[in-house]
Amino acid sequence: MFPQTLPKPQTKALHQRERERERERGTHNTREMLASKLSHLSSSLSSFPELPKSLRHPPPPPFSAATFPTNTTKGLIKSCLSTQETVVVHDSIPAQLRVNIYSESLPFIQKFRGKTIIVKYGGAAMKSSSLQSSVISDLVLLSCVGIRIVFVHGGGPEINQWLSRLGIQPNFLNGLRVTDASTMEIVSMVLVGKVNKHLVSLINQAGATAVGLSGIDGRLLTARPSPKSAQLGFVGEIATIDSSVLRPLIENNHIPVIASVAADETGQPYNINADTAAGELAAALGAEKLILLWDVAGVLENKDGPRSLVKEIDLRG
Repeated sequence: MFPQTLPKPQTKALHQRERERERERGTHNTREMLASKLSHLSSSLSSFPELPKSLRHPPPPPFSAATFPTNTTKGLIKSCLSTQETVVVHDSIPAQLRVNIYSESLPFIQKFRGKTIIVKYGGAAMKSSSLQSSVISDLVLLSCVGIRIVFVHGGGPEINQWLSRLGIQPNFLNGLRVTDASTMEIVSMVLVGKVNKHLVSLINQAGATAVGLSGIDGRLLTARPSPKSAQLGFVGEIATIDSSVLRPLIENNHIPVIASVAADETGQPYNINADTAAGELAAALGAEKLILLWDVAGVLENKDGPRSLVKEIDLRG
């Protein structure tokens, strides 16, 4: 007995229905994946002043790294970099809310895609391992959607810790570290050899490609002594910037991680304020944004008055 077969028109219609169902499932999965990624990204973009009122008033529920389980956040980042990773969707976030966030976030992803953003990281923000993990995850996620990140860091708490281990008392003058020859040696070892490579390792583990540099590498930053060098020692200012070593890295979607140590024309290393280094690099690279991660509200007219926040400033100060 021959197996029963369907007439050709019925077989063709059956195959067509199967293909339509496959397309519907693929569209649904793609929408869920993009919405899930961009719901997390929206928290990073919310700091940009151009965000529409619909995202800021009232603010949407916070979608930070803490909202997602660790394996979910890693899955989102890895899925940006490899199409073979499975995206895990957080069930507690309604699907329609994710789609709405995606719809409002997409114009800003398009606006900042391909643009350079300088992020300065240091101070108390480096003390918390959970905060550090959240910062790294956000950086990698921004890199995934095509934003070009340059990461500039200090490392004051780590430097103080190592100075204390060696019996050296940290001293500051008007917020700047007094840096004698012994302190300068510790600063170089800690910032360039320890903190920088630790941050590079974290970014690489999160799925992006980071390259560790200091201002000395490729003559990226050339220093000169501070006008108050008699009181501050080897604290320097930035004399010139040569960004040629950075541009190929940025164009290839790598994340430069820059320690704020530079040398003068004789090769003498100097301790450079990381905020100043980030600002100078932002100007030299024509960056779209400069983001400073501080443990204070911002620039204050009165350091003891949190309500004295300066919300806008021009180049003249």
